[in-house]
Amino acid sequence: MTEAVAEVSFVRRLLRRLNSWLAAAAHTWRQSLQLRVATTTLLVTGTVVLVIGVFIVDQVAGGVLKAKREAAISQARVGLESARSALSGVDASVVDDVDQARLEITSSLTASGRSTGLFSIAIESASGASGPAATSAVKIPTSLRRVVQQGNLALQYAPVHSGTSTTQLVPGLIVGEPVPARTGLFELYYLFPLTSEQETIALLNRTVLLSGLVLVLLVVAIALLVTRQVVRPVRVAAQTAGRLAGGDLSQRITVRGTDDIARLGRSFNDMAGSLQRQIRRLEDLSRLQRRFTSDVSHELRTPLTTIRMASELLHESREEFPAELARSAELLRAELDRFESLLADLLEISRYDAGAAQLESETVDLRGVVAATVEGQRILAERHGAAVVVRAPAEPVTVDMDSRRVERILRNLLGNALDHSEGRPVVITIGYDDDAAAVTVRDHGVGLRPGEAGLVFNRFWRGDPSRSRLTGGTGLGLAISLEDARLHDGWLQAWGERGRGAQFRLTLPRLAGHTLMSSPLPLAPDEHEDDE
Repeated sequence: MTEAVAEVSFVRRLLRRLNSWLAAAAHTWRQSLQLRVATTTLLVTGTVVLVIGVFIVDQVAGGVLKAKREAAISQARVGLESARSALSGVDASVVDDVDQARLEITSSLTASGRSTGLFSIAIESASGASGPAATSAVKIPTSLRRVVQQGNLALQYAPVHSGTSTTQLVPGLIVGEPVPARTGLFELYYLFPLTSEQETIALLNRTVLLSGLVLVLLVVAIALLVTRQVVRPVRVAAQTAGRLAGGDLSQRITVRGTDDIARLGRSFNDMAGSLQRQIRRLEDLSRLQRRFTSDVSHELRTPLTTIRMASELLHESREEFPAELARSAELLRAELDRFESLLADLLEISRYDAGAAQLESETVDLRGVVAATVEGQRILAERHGAAVVVRAPAEPVTVDMDSRRVERILRNLLGNALDHSEGRPVVITIGYDDDAAAVTVRDHGVGLRPGEAGLVFNRFWRGDPSRSRLTGGTGLGLAISLEDARLHDGWLQAWGERGRGAQFRLTLPRLAGHTLMSSPLPLAPDEHEDDE
C-alpha cells in the first residue's frame, strides 16, 4: 500500500513538473518573436531540404542502377555468341564439360574488354545439370528461370556472392539468357554484385544529409541574425515605452543611421517629446487649478463668516419682517448652507490634491458607524418617503479605520441612494470575512446606463441634471468618498442597470496596511432581490 501511494505521488510530481515545463515553453513561445521566426524557418527549410534531398537521391540512385542494368544487358548480349560456341557440343549431364564451358565463356568475356565490373557466371539446364553456381549458396530465382526457359533475356535483383567471399551474400543483379545447344537449352546467368553501387548511393545519402543539415543550420542562423536586427530595436522601443508609461518622461531611443528603423526611432522620440511637453503643460495647469481652488476656498471663508453672521441675525428676526422678506431670509440661510457645504468639499478635494490628507485610524465596529449614518439621514429618508433597511451580522465587525471619513462615505452613498430611490426601500448590507469588511448601499430607482458606473466618481458629474434633488448636492460627494476609500487602501465601486437601480460597495481591509484581494459582498445584486 505504501509503495502504491509513493508511486502515485511520484507520478503526480512528474506531471506537475511536466506541466510547469510546458507552461514555461508556451510562455517563451508567446513572448519571443525571434524564437517563433527561427522555429518556423527551421521547419520550412527542413521540409524543403528533405524533399529536394529525397528527390536527388532517388534520381541519382535510379540513374546508377539503370546504368548498371544497361551494362549488364550489354554484357549478356556480347557474351551470347561465345556462350553458344562453348556450349554447342556440351552434354548437360556431364558436370566437367559444363564447368569447362563456363571457364571458356568467362575467359572469352574477360578478353573482349567489355567487362562491366566484377561478376560471375552460372549455367543451368532443363535437365538439372549445372555449373559450379548450382553448388553455391546462390539460388537462381524460379521466376527468373521461368522467363529464361521461355527463350527470353531477363533480369532480376536478388542476393549474390560478393566479389571477395563465396559465403557472404550481398544485394546483386542477375541477368539470364537462353543458349540453345545440340543437347538441349542451356540457361546462362550473369551474377553482378551491387556492392560498389550501394557504396556510391550510401555516400550520396551521407553527402546529401550532411549538406542538408548544414544548409538548414545556416538558414536558421541567417534568420536569427536578420530577426535580431529587426527585433532588437523593437524591444528597445517597447522597453522605452514601458518606462515612459511608468512616468519617466525623459526616456528616448538611441537612433543610428537613416534606415526605416532609424526613422521609426526618431518618430518615437518626437512623439515622446510631444507627450512630455503636453503632460507637463497639463500638470502645470492642474497645479494652477488646484492652487486657485484652494486659495479661493480659503479666501471665501472670511467673507462667508461675515455673511453667515448677518444671515443668522436676519433669520432670527424674520418674524418681524413682511412675508416676502421673511421668505428671503429663509432662502438666504438655505443657500448659505449649500455654499458652505461646497466650500468644505472644495477644501477637502484640495487637501487630497496636495497630498495633505491623513487618517486618524482606530479600531471601530462598522455596525455602529452604519447605524449612526442611518440615524443622521432619517429626516431625509422621511422626506423621500423611503424606508432604510439594514442587514447586519449579529457579531461585531471591527475595522481599523477613520470613522469620520467612513461615515462621510456612507452618508454620501445613502444620500445619493435616497435621492434616486423613487420612494422604494434602500437596503444597506454589511458583510465581512477574515481580511475585509464591506458595506453595500442598494436603491431600486432608475439605475445607471451602460458605462456610467465608471463616471459616477468624477468630479461634478451628474447622471441626470434635470432630476430634482432634495439634498442640494455639490457633485463632489462621490469623488471625495472615492478618495476617502483609497486613503484606507480600500475600494469604492458602483454597479447599475437601467430599471433595476444601482448599488455601491465599500470594501475596507480589517487591519490597516493589509492589501485587499477580494470583497466579502458581491458588487452586483442577485436578481431575486428585485422581487423582495
